Amino acid sequence: MVNDTIGTIIRYSNIYETAAWGLKDQDDFLNQAIEVVTELSPEEVLKEIQAIEKNMGRVKIKKWGRRLIDIDILFFESVVINTDRLTIPHPFLQERNFVLAPLSELIPEFIHPVLKRSVHQLFAESQDKLKAEIFLEQDDLPDS
Repeated sequence: MVNDTIGTIIRYSNIYETAAWGLKDQDDFLNQAIEVVTELSPEEVLKEIQAIEKNMGRVKIKKWGRRLIDIDILFFESVVINTDRLTIPHPFLQERNFVLAPLSELIPEFIHPVLKRSVHQLFAESQDKLKAEIFLEQDDLPDS
């Protein structure tokens, strides 16, 4: 779906099993980071992401609750956006191992444009103690 509407996926991380964040009394989640080359603006990417989530059956019931799919824009090159609809970089990525673990596979040396620290540094310094363990390795993933 991403390849069809947003752009070309050029890399993807392993899939991580991660403890639920926020509402902790629920099953673990599966998380993955992808890197996409796109001609779309950040706002257009957001619109397409929301359409993908809706088409896959996402229903927002409870903040941080169980959901079928959740796609976030973590970075958009080194662009910084802060509007009512969109904040890039994602405002909490540095606080969440479920984001940092897969992201550090893809772009460990990328410098966060606001925090001025590499993704690797952010992961190493993370105060999040929740697990983020490889669930499925790239070699075992089906081709996109």
